[in-house]
Amino acid sequence: MEIRFSADEERSRAEARAWLAANVPATPRPTELRARAEYDRAWQRRMYDAGWAGIAWPKEYGGRGASLMEQLVWYEEYARAGAPDISTLFVGLNHAGPTLIACGSDAQKAEHLPRILRGDVIWCQGFSEPNAGSDLASLQTRAAIEGDELVVTGQKIWTSFAHVAEFQELLVRTDPEAPRHRGISWVICPMGLPGMDIRPITTLTGESDFCEVFYDGVRIPLANVVGRLHDGWRVAMATLSFERGTAFLSEQVRIARRVDELIATAREAGALADDEIARRLARARAEVAGMRAMSYRSISLAARTGTPGAEASLIRLFFSELVQRLDLLTMDILGAAAVTDPASRTTIGYLGGLAQTIGGGTKDIQRNIIAERGLGLPR
Repeated sequence: MEIRFSADEERSRAEARAWLAANVPATPRPTELRARAEYDRAWQRRMYDAGWAGIAWPKEYGGRGASLMEQLVWYEEYARAGAPDISTLFVGLNHAGPTLIACGSDAQKAEHLPRILRGDVIWCQGFSEPNAGSDLASLQTRAAIEGDELVVTGQKIWTSFAHVAEFQELLVRTDPEAPRHRGISWVICPMGLPGMDIRPITTLTGESDFCEVFYDGVRIPLANVVGRLHDGWRVAMATLSFERGTAFLSEQVRIARRVDELIATAREAGALADDEIARRLARARAEVAGMRAMSYRSISLAARTGTPGAEASLIRLFFSELVQRLDLLTMDILGAAAVTDPASRTTIGYLGGLAQTIGGGTKDIQRNIIAERGLGLPR
């Protein structure tokens, strides 16, 4: 494992740190969703104009073409500067864009990639269904082929930002007679088409970022299929492989800062006199350091081999459970004060953290990946 940074990488760090210090928005992101979306678009456009957008995207598609280690440096500095997360632009920048680069046609790339990178458009994901979440191959949303169109009927759920998105990465079953992992197609779906019904879902935190999306004879041009018809499983696996990677490091830097802040809070509240609280805080700091070392090892390995391994699932699982332990520890340190205001940052963080071990592949799915791909155990 190589965890030292080269002179060029350190120069890149200094450049990123200076630009972020001068450009990170001084105003916080709005809470109202549409205002938040506009905030995200403006920040993305500022990064684009300065050449910092698409840090991992190839240069020929407008990105920076950074190496894995340079990406690591960028995301560390990004988090240290307190820069906004990409929130409503996540699917376009980290899912749809990289998927189109890997699998899209020249026409699809030309139409969509510049707008995604500039922050002009918001994408959402149409993968999960009421009976096909972690078991994605069970999806039942159908798309009948009629001439040069797909006619889509079915339902998707947990579709983040569907009510403010312009496009959706949509998985549909185009050959119902094929085996589960075949006969699926990955489709670019414009939002708001006739026959589409978008219904927001209110979560425990009172937010409505998630939606259900219903399709009743929605017509999508056949030219919007990415990759080959019925080859959507392969394309979807490419999409999901982009969901975890160096971008996840910014979350790790934020969680390290959160532990330090929590220690300061405990000290001010006199909670460090409680041996159990002190032990849990010390363990949290050690776990953050261990997770960072795991991430460095994974990135160093991927930089040498060019192939990400099951380590990403191991880190994702560890991170999700660590966040939940920290949420609970925060509540225990603050006591009754943590729940006095149901709209407080602490309460919302605790409730939102309950989804950490569900979203992006449940903890059980992650353990299966670790067992099968990492340890070579039988299915």
